[in-house]
Amino acid sequence: MKRALFPGSFDPITLGHYDIVKRGIHLFDEVVVAIGINADKKYMFSLKERQRFIEEAFKNQPKVKVVTYEGLTIDFCKKIDAQFILRGLRNPADFEFEKAIAHTNRKLSKIETVFLLTAASTSYISSSIVRDVIRNKGDYTVLVPDSVNVK
Repeated sequence: MKRALFPGSFDPITLGHYDIVKRGIHLFDEVVVAIGINADKKYMFSLKERQRFIEEAFKNQPKVKVVTYEGLTIDFCKKIDAQFILRGLRNPADFEFEKAIAHTNRKLSKIETVFLLTAASTSYISSSIVRDVIRNKGDYTVLVPDSVNVK
């Protein structure tokens, strides 16, 4: 089974993330969306909310699993037998940042990173932009899957 891990904080999941997962399921037998837990980071949404947003977005897709994890991504990949890390690239800055991580991960393990370019229609969206729109009472719904709801 070709299993890919798609790691991130997903605070919240965006249409860009959603697009990468939807395209990833055509490349892999299973895509595991892994919400990283970082105690030093301040999140807008709780871990349970972020997990619910993603599970709801992919509720009709049996090839997508949603989990949480702590520690090194490659250690978690080994634990769940994921041979690939799936990442989306929006721009050249993303590429440079992700390239360094991919090289490090490959040096420390045999796990390959697969990059997908984001769709042109979602390449400008980031979770930090979505959070800013939400904080300022803007229409965030055009940037995220329908499952993301702010109370």
